[in-house]
Amino acid sequence: MHDLLVVGHLTLDTIIAKNGSSKSSLGGPPTYASLQAKRLGANVIILSKVGVDFPEDYFAWLSRVGVDLTGLSRVQTAPTTRFFLRYINETRVLQLKARCEPIRPEDLPKNLTSRGIHVGPVAGEISVGTVRRLSKVTSIISLDPQGFVRSFDESGFASDRLHVDPRILRYVTVFKASESELKVAVGSGDIFSAASKVSRLGPKIVIITKGMKGSIMLLKGIHYFIPPGNPQSIVDLTGAGDVFIGGFMAEYVRGEDPMWCAAVGSAAASFKVEGVGPLSLGTKNAVFERARQILDGIKEL
Repeated sequence: MHDLLVVGHLTLDTIIAKNGSSKSSLGGPPTYASLQAKRLGANVIILSKVGVDFPEDYFAWLSRVGVDLTGLSRVQTAPTTRFFLRYINETRVLQLKARCEPIRPEDLPKNLTSRGIHVGPVAGEISVGTVRRLSKVTSIISLDPQGFVRSFDESGFASDRLHVDPRILRYVTVFKASESELKVAVGSGDIFSAASKVSRLGPKIVIITKGMKGSIMLLKGIHYFIPPGNPQSIVDLTGAGDVFIGGFMAEYVRGEDPMWCAAVGSAAASFKVEGVGPLSLGTKNAVFERARQILDGIKEL
């Protein structure tokens, strides 16, 4: 029995920093969410597709850190999903350079068992049918809608313009989105009314991340403020949202209280921003220590 299945495209990212320097990195929700959950002791498997251009070193590294790659397929018909990520002031500019094959219902490994599933599309690679099939594996599904709300122009530049198909939300337990993604996802300009609208469509928990301003969690009709962690420095925000939900779900599938899960997610994200790529994640002890401080600061809005 796995604790967590993370579904979405692994990506090859080129991250261009504010000073103009660039760094290549393995990315995507299956990287960040699964590695953070693994660091917290979860048994993790990923469901993803890559092309023949995916470096063998990354296969070896993911296996070495203990991520189950049974559901990872290398396809011949499309390259690995690639992004260029640039930061202009506090705004991230995302450019899609290549996109791999969709993840289809039949791609799910047979006889798979998992306590929870995180669905994290980056470029529309997951369909309603795939989520429906995933719902037969477990009743605990989290969703980050970033890959559903994005549209890409002819040059690959991304913008958040698309609504989330409401049929997907009936299968979702935990909905986690950034403030801008939430508003686009349900077509509402107010985050509180938007969160309530999402909740009425199925999810028991709705989390709105606000970067270094913390998060808001809607639980049983009540909005709570989740304080941010206190990173020693802010180097790169890429993957912070995926790390948040990876930390949250690692605890949630164990039956932990959602308040604690949210504190762990916030703490985990605060470690991620201290470095570039998936290597800058906090250890279990460090994340839990920071999470206990965050937990004390959670308050009802």
